[in-house]
Amino acid sequence: MRKYRKLLCGILTLVLIISLFAGCGSKPKENYKVTVCEVTHSIFYAPQYVAMNLGFFEDEGIQVELSNGQGADKVMAAVLSDNVDIGFAGPEASIYVYNEGKEDHTQVFAQLTQRDGSFLVGREKDDNFDWNKIRGKVVLPGRKGGVPYMTLEYVIRKNGIDPAKDTTLDNSIQFALMAGAFTSGTGDYVTLFEPTASMLEAEGKGYIVSSIGAESGEIPYTAYFAKQSFIKGNEDMVKRFVSAIYKGQQWVDSHTAEEIAEAVAPSFPDTDMKLLTTVVQRYKDIGVWATDPILKEEPYNLLQEVMTQAGELKEKAPYEEVVNNTYAEEVIK
Repeated sequence: MRKYRKLLCGILTLVLIISLFAGCGSKPKENYKVTVCEVTHSIFYAPQYVAMNLGFFEDEGIQVELSNGQGADKVMAAVLSDNVDIGFAGPEASIYVYNEGKEDHTQVFAQLTQRDGSFLVGREKDDNFDWNKIRGKVVLPGRKGGVPYMTLEYVIRKNGIDPAKDTTLDNSIQFALMAGAFTSGTGDYVTLFEPTASMLEAEGKGYIVSSIGAESGEIPYTAYFAKQSFIKGNEDMVKRFVSAIYKGQQWVDSHTAEEIAEAVAPSFPDTDMKLLTTVVQRYKDIGVWATDPILKEEPYNLLQEVMTQAGELKEKAPYEEVVNNTYAEEVIK
């Protein structure tokens, strides 16, 4: 009998040890709830939706509550007022805030996109579009001071056109209302993100004539940021958040347009799968998505040059003050 008891005790002990080690290797518990405000809802941010839909945030013990700010200025206002934890918009928003002299200014801690994701849409199909065709025309560019507006100006200048004299940039229409205004007859051209641009094309209400991102080259376009106090007080969570984003970036980089479309589909339930796939392929072709979350200094400096040319930046903000790559570098290691 004693032998059986010893054997039973041994088995129970072994089971407990195995359970202990199994617990160490299991997914972390969902112990962080994070509010994130995105600048708009677009397939342009595919790695983020992949991270959400494939459970990469869950693997890191994070539950994301996502809201739509409909503009970088509104996203930043939500972050500064503590209505949300993390903002997701252009890095220019953090540059503006730093230059305002705020002590608890925001810092960018992860980059997601590295090119402009908007497309120039015209009223007629034009396979031989030339930028000279916007001379004397009205273009709906978005909010003045925002990266989409400034990048468009940068591209226009690269093509030998003066955006202030040779064309009219009508920024009187809110970002979220531009597609509706265009289809109602306002403007000759409009800059739109996906899937809106391709949806207009499918409906015969507009036609993509050029990619702003392909024309502009690499530029830190969309990134995650938070107040310094929040980052310092939530370092473990921030690192886990960046890890989930990195997994999303790597997954997108290594999968086909069809696979990515299937992964992001739950985030765009009203969008046709064929259209989703077309949009994803279009973005992959021009390399809009960064493959890691580190925002490097050279593209950061290019962003500030674009802002300076646009007349929106009088003093450049130090890279090390606005950008915090600590967690991105740790995650990649």
